[in-house]
Amino acid sequence: MSQKRSGRSGPPPAPEPLSPLIDAHTHLDACGAGDAASIRAIVDRAAAVGVQAVVTIADDLDSARWVTEAADADERVYAAVALHPTRADALTGEARTVVERLAGHPRVVAVGETGLDLYWPGKLDGCADLATQREAFAWHIDLAKRTGKPLMIHNREADAEILDVLAAEGAPDTVIFHCFSSGPEMARTCVDAGWLLSLSGTVSFKNARDLRQAAALIPAGQLLVETDAPFLTPHPFRGAPNEPYCLPYTVRALAEILGRPAEDLAEETTSTAARAYGLASCCP
Repeated sequence: MSQKRSGRSGPPPAPEPLSPLIDAHTHLDACGAGDAASIRAIVDRAAAVGVQAVVTIADDLDSARWVTEAADADERVYAAVALHPTRADALTGEARTVVERLAGHPRVVAVGETGLDLYWPGKLDGCADLATQREAFAWHIDLAKRTGKPLMIHNREADAEILDVLAAEGAPDTVIFHCFSSGPEMARTCVDAGWLLSLSGTVSFKNARDLRQAAALIPAGQLLVETDAPFLTPHPFRGAPNEPYCLPYTVRALAEILGRPAEDLAEETTSTAARAYGLASCCP
């Protein structure tokens, strides 16, 4: 939704290139993309620093239509479709029909972002309550199973509730926790279940001690990296507008936390993303 502002208003400078990378979760429409030219400009900036592909994510019905068109507009763009849990009230019968149709598109590589959000109810006008979110989450789980595509989960302050729904409904073959922000206990549970954990710029934040401990528990083959742009710009640019080209900053911060070469993390996370999303041809 929103991120803490530091007073920065301009975009971060381009990082040193790091290749190969896949941005496993971004929002190109919220980054200002509209037509094919603006989509191409954003992914060109990303490609210049080693980000070879991006997965742009829907959070409402209009966005679901848009991301699918964006994926058709540029071969480096893929899409995921769903209604964000805070917008679960809008998952009418007609909306389900549209999302299900779009989920079958060959360049839609995941069902998401869906899940549960216990932070915004009561703070955000029109935010769906927990019961409505759970019903929508269960429907998206079923859709992921029926389409055979990964389930991309939004989890905000809802660890126990997310695990409860996944246990009750049965998890799809591939589950991705986008912008994983929980601590070591939740990380161990997800890793043991074989789920994928995607880390964003939050891992670089100074107050993210529990998340850094969790990051150390994620093995190769279960780690993804993302920007969640235009949100969650990594330190030291927190509060500035984020874009897929900023991904190398996050990967280098994570490499420092883990004591590993950034180049190794880039290779590993790209291989995992290509496998999870079925992008075998995108990143030679």
